[in-house]
Amino acid sequence: MDSSQDRNLPATQRKLQKARDDGQVTRSRDLGNLAVLGTGAVSMAMLAPTVVEHLKLALSQQLSFDASVVSQTSDVLVRLHDVTLVGMGVAVAFAAIILPAVIISTVATGGWVMSFKPLGPDFDRLNPLTGIGRLFSKEQVSHVFKLVLMTIALIAVASSYFMSHLDQVAQLVLQPSVAAIPLLGNWVSAGVALLLLVVFAVAAIDVPLQAYMFSSRMRMSHQEIKQEHKDSQGNPQMKGKLRARQKELAQRNSVGAVPKADFVVMNPTHFAVALKYDENKMGAPQVISKGADLLALKIRDLAKSNKVPVLQSPMLARALYAHAELNQEIPGNLFAAVAQVLAYVYKLKAAMQGDGPMPDELPELTVPPEMDPFSQLTPEAAPA
Repeated sequence: MDSSQDRNLPATQRKLQKARDDGQVTRSRDLGNLAVLGTGAVSMAMLAPTVVEHLKLALSQQLSFDASVVSQTSDVLVRLHDVTLVGMGVAVAFAAIILPAVIISTVATGGWVMSFKPLGPDFDRLNPLTGIGRLFSKEQVSHVFKLVLMTIALIAVASSYFMSHLDQVAQLVLQPSVAAIPLLGNWVSAGVALLLLVVFAVAAIDVPLQAYMFSSRMRMSHQEIKQEHKDSQGNPQMKGKLRARQKELAQRNSVGAVPKADFVVMNPTHFAVALKYDENKMGAPQVISKGADLLALKIRDLAKSNKVPVLQSPMLARALYAHAELNQEIPGNLFAAVAQVLAYVYKLKAAMQGDGPMPDELPELTVPPEMDPFSQLTPEAAPA
């Protein structure tokens, strides 16, 4: 298991995407607090006149009493119901304004994430040792330290503001209710503005801090990156086996193309390669079928049954089997050898049709030694 000191590499895009799928993105609580207080303050400043007028009207209506109201106590409950509805209406209006601001502030830091994994049960949280470890983690310590500083700053600002306006607050009690409401609104608005400055300063620090903490938490070690690459690309050994299996299946399926070949070259039983050349469609001869052992014998028998020439050239057969891909042009350094075979085949076909003499034996072909996979073996060890 890699220690945290070993995780000094930036997170890969795959890990960041997995974290996003798990609902882990950069989030700043203080930015949300700023959105609530800031939007609330602006809304209060814009809607205060309207709200104050409604409250003044409600209070003037609800606080006027006469003999009929005193005698009918049920009217007091009706008035209480009406003024409660006014208060609820004001609260709903503010909530409707603040909620979009909270959503926007949340999305602004980490983007929009739709994940239900954070809602699932996490049994690791039930482990007391894990919980104690989280209490002393770097993120938790920084969060507690930030909360302490913000609390001290808020208390200092609020105390200073309250003490400097203590006389005005005391005078509000002596004011008529209708006159006290605007004064109270102005006093609260100024106080909220000061608190908003403190929260703004904290949010300005917290947003980049949270981005740094998240990036630090997502960092990876060399071993993790290697393991992720292996997981994404697949195990090399398994991929090699899969490719070998795919080639084997392709070779088996290619046997059906043998009747279309111009010739088959063998060595003489271990490898067989069928080639075709169409000068109007191909820039060079192509391998249309190849196989080893039993598959080579099957290619040979199918070629003979369809009167396709079968020639013996061990080095060329091994080189073509090792380096030429199905339905692809042969390697350039085998052009000369294959051209010799093609020339021989054309003469052989012409002789069989009575258009020329029967050619002699296939001449010795020039095959680069590096193209023969068995060139380093002794003649006794190389396949016949």
